[in-house]
Amino acid sequence: MKRFSLHSLSFRLILALTLFLALAYSSPAYAKPQDKLMNRPYADLKRWHLGFSVGMHVQDLSFTHNGLISDDAQRWVAEVPSFSPGFCVNVLGALRLHKYLELRFTPGMYFGSKGVVMRDYDSDLSRTQDVKGAYVALPLDLKISGDRMRNIRPYLSSGLMAAFDISKKRTEVLMFNASDLFLCVGLGVDFYLPFFKLNPEIKFCFGLTDILKHDRPDLTDDPESFKMTQALSKVKQNMVVLTFYFE
Repeated sequence: MKRFSLHSLSFRLILALTLFLALAYSSPAYAKPQDKLMNRPYADLKRWHLGFSVGMHVQDLSFTHNGLISDDAQRWVAEVPSFSPGFCVNVLGALRLHKYLELRFTPGMYFGSKGVVMRDYDSDLSRTQDVKGAYVALPLDLKISGDRMRNIRPYLSSGLMAAFDISKKRTEVLMFNASDLFLCVGLGVDFYLPFFKLNPEIKFCFGLTDILKHDRPDLTDDPESFKMTQALSKVKQNMVVLTFYFE
């Protein structure tokens, strides 16, 4: 399966959403708003909103190396050179706070993986590890909306997301904590359709905690693997999530 860089996909997703919004606002339907009826005109006046979402995401790891040189003169570094898209599904509960503010709680499941490559900086030695995860995610976001223009309304979001990996783990060179906390920022647009509201959204999630397990007594008898863990000061997670909400 073909794999792409995380930064390249992030740029493409942002560009596609920006172009889509630009075309939507500049289309003839919005140049003459009197010619188009408003769908669901009272949808935003409800105190509570319920819904669900499906989407895709990519996971990345940010490594901080300490420059450790082992007794056999090896200096190991790690990176995630590529990624595999994952799947996510959420339920939505939203509380209207103000005309422009909404508090959203969107618990769900995130399934994905990332390939880690560890290599000796001064030789051709390398080792790979496939890191798979099944996360229970608990995002809490503040949605900040703009003014509605007929049947579209752009918005920004910001919040925190707690995540807990419930997948069964086996002993690997790099082991990670099951829980993490993310800072999330996103942008999207509400489309008011005749029978429901559709919200495509792109969100960037930045891990706030070091998830690497540094204490590894299980590697005491495997110094070749242990020195790869010793070469890392900390590891943080990042995610880019493209979601489609239905309300």
